This record gives sequence, C-alpha cells and structure tokens, in this order.
Amino acid sequence: MTAQILHPEGWKPARGYANGMAARGRMVFTGGLVGWNADCVWETDDFVGQVEQTLHNIVAVLACAGARPEHLVRLTWYITSKDEYHADLKGLGRVYKAIIGPHYPAMAVVQVTALMEDRAKVEIEATAIIPD
Repeated sequence: MTAQILHPEGWKPARGYANGMAARGRMVFTGGLVGWNADCVWETDDFVGQVEQTLHNIVAVLACAGARPEHLVRLTWYITSKDEYHADLKGLGRVYKAIIGPHYPAMAVVQVTALMEDRAKVEIEATAIIPD
C-alpha cells in the first residue's frame, strides 16, 4: 500500500493504531458492520468473538471493491462496554492480527449505551483506499 502513516516528530509511538494516514486512490466505505454471520445470525455473545466476525465481515465487504485489509485507512469502533473491550486485549490483538494482519490504520473506539442490533456488542465502520 502507498499510504503514509502520519506520526508527528517527538510523539510516543502509537500502539495498535495510527494517529493519522494519508493516501490516494479509490475510496471504499463500509456501513457499521456487526458480528453476525452472512445470514444475519448471531453465533456468539462473546465480545472477542463478535469482533472476530465483524472483522471478517469488513474484509468480505472490502473484497467486493477489490480492496484488502492493508488498504484500510480508518476504523471507527462503537462498543457497548469498555470493560469487555479491556478484559481481553490479547484476544482482541490475536483476532485482529489473524484477520487484518500487521496493519494498523487510524482508529477510534467509542463506548455507546446501545447499538441498533440488541445482541451487538461492537459495530465497526471502515474506510479503505485502493491505491491508483
């Protein structure tokens, strides 16, 4: 990918995300995707399990445009529990790396009181840029 990671001089390294990214090319946006399968069926109520399925869903939508995980420039996570997010950071890291790889775009994580799907514990919006 020809995206540039934006990291101001003198700042401590960002861990697990980028402070910013710059890229040129075809832009791809996903809606807020949740952790159900292709049939809109929930297979788990486990937070990490829902993140895993959500990331698979993002990769599937990106593939429709010819994009791959390394084309991601932004992820916005909406979670219902900061405690569940922090409870298994190693598990989150494992599933993230298994699906997205060692690529860390700009990210934000926001705790919300609820998501539109009652069983959803996480919803993620993604932006990717396929290089020219």
